[in-house]
Amino acid sequence: MTEQFQEYQHSLRKLSEEERTRLQDDAVPVSEFKKNKLEKDAQRNWDLFYKRNSTNFFKDRHWTSREFQELCSDEVLVGKTLLEVGCGVGNTIFPLLEEIPSIFIHACDFSKRAVAFVEENGVYDPKRMNAFQCDITHDRLTTHVSEESVDIITVIFVMSSISPEKMLPALENIAAVLKPGGIVLFRDYGMYDHAMLRFSKGHKISENFYVRQDGTRAYYFTTEYLTKLFSDASYDVINCQYVQRRTINKKEGIDVPRMFVQGKFMKRTSITEQLSDTGKPPAKVLLAASTSP
Repeated sequence: MTEQFQEYQHSLRKLSEEERTRLQDDAVPVSEFKKNKLEKDAQRNWDLFYKRNSTNFFKDRHWTSREFQELCSDEVLVGKTLLEVGCGVGNTIFPLLEEIPSIFIHACDFSKRAVAFVEENGVYDPKRMNAFQCDITHDRLTTHVSEESVDIITVIFVMSSISPEKMLPALENIAAVLKPGGIVLFRDYGMYDHAMLRFSKGHKISENFYVRQDGTRAYYFTTEYLTKLFSDASYDVINCQYVQRRTINKKEGIDVPRMFVQGKFMKRTSITEQLSDTGKPPAKVLLAASTSP
């Protein structure tokens, strides 16, 4: 089945009356017991996901170099080091290695099984890659990657699987291996995405945070929440915006709205360097305008 993604605006989409009512009716979260069990079983559920789907579930992400100019040129990335957080089975890193021969990539994932698939890939080369298992909410990344040694970190469809209360420690952990002035490239699910609106009652863990049928979880971001999260973790926000698209497949009769949040964030160097001549922080934040539902 071939899917087409047509981007048409950078704003939070308006909900229909039916969609608004459905969200309002689904106000009761799961029990504290179930919430804690989902947290405890998070790694197991992702390992089972990769056991069921092997390397076949996600398509290779050739779009990353189109969306992020930092990844589009071998010339720009000569001698650079990249870390992909949540590498899965390598759908981002292997296309990047093919397009940019001079880059070195560290790649980690929560799932041991996913990391094993990366290492078993025929393209995997330990001279150009370092794959390892890591829970970024708990395990220190500096155990595997030298402190402040990475130029660019990609966090693509990863943070949404983490409990909101653990997102800040995860970003602080990532910052430890990123060079001052280094960049984090981010993309994940946005609030009012079609997948969020499809959840039936009994799947809501907390505000904007849901559990899927297979036990994996998904958080749906707003630009405001993400901006504050990165700012609190000592990053400057270069840009942060909604990406609103439609998934269209005429043959299957599919036409659904998708909502993502995409951003670029820079690790702060020092307070002195953050201030302009006026003594005020530089105006770096670019937030797309949003509309209320």
